[in-house]
Amino acid sequence: MTRTSLSCLLALSITSFSTLADDDRFKDVTITSQKLTENAYMFTGSGGNIGVSAGIDGILIIDDQFAPLADKISATLNEIQAGKPKYVINTHYHGDHTGGNALFGEQGIIFAHHNVLKRLSAKEGTPKAALPVVTYSKDVSIRFNNDTLTLKHMGPGHTDGDSVVFWENDNLVHMGDLFFKDRFPYVDLNGGGSVIGYRDNVAKALTMMDKQTQVIPGHGELANKNDLMKFKHMLDDSINWMKKKLTQGKTLEQIQAEGVPAKWKDWSWNFITEEKWINTLYQDLKK
Repeated sequence: MTRTSLSCLLALSITSFSTLADDDRFKDVTITSQKLTENAYMFTGSGGNIGVSAGIDGILIIDDQFAPLADKISATLNEIQAGKPKYVINTHYHGDHTGGNALFGEQGIIFAHHNVLKRLSAKEGTPKAALPVVTYSKDVSIRFNNDTLTLKHMGPGHTDGDSVVFWENDNLVHMGDLFFKDRFPYVDLNGGGSVIGYRDNVAKALTMMDKQTQVIPGHGELANKNDLMKFKHMLDDSINWMKKKLTQGKTLEQIQAEGVPAKWKDWSWNFITEEKWINTLYQDLKK
């Protein structure tokens, strides 16, 4: 066997093993549908929560989790209404929200902020079908299923390409990863995110809601305005706490040793632990 043939075989084996590992990781995941209004649903599975509008005009989805789950998502959509999504909205570029783009983008039109296209395009191997077709810099509205969905970009927060989606009639909002319910959030500093921008964007979103607004978080159970307000209080307290430590001249190691204020310790979770949250606050606010 030639060296080139051996290299090709090894590469194929690695790719096949990776695919099998992904399939095994998601084989037991169930996509669960929760009806929120006459035409709106929230899907949960593995990855970011999915918003769905299904009705007379067809199907629209907001985010599409990981690629290996696309067929399961399609099957759950078909339990609600037959057909493929006409529109797909990406709230940002992370793979647990855009992995299904390659499948759903074959027949649906993908909407996203300009920076989502920029970051997905820069990722080697991203198929053309997975890329946003309609992009925008601030806001865009879609009139669909007797409602108007407005996609709003409020500046850098979780990433530099976040969108929050508001239903005009249904009093519903999908926050994307600008909301991790009762958990410390992931602020992607390498993806253009900003701790202060994140907090400020949550504050802006709150002004567009009332007590009856149903709030779909990027991760976590269906929420309401009070839940999002509680999340903002955690952000405010974390920012003020870290600024105080920095003013005192504390090092990252000293701050880590002290830990976050006691009332927020149970917001730590497997992805963003207390240690990671402290590190994010320190790295961004020390500038």
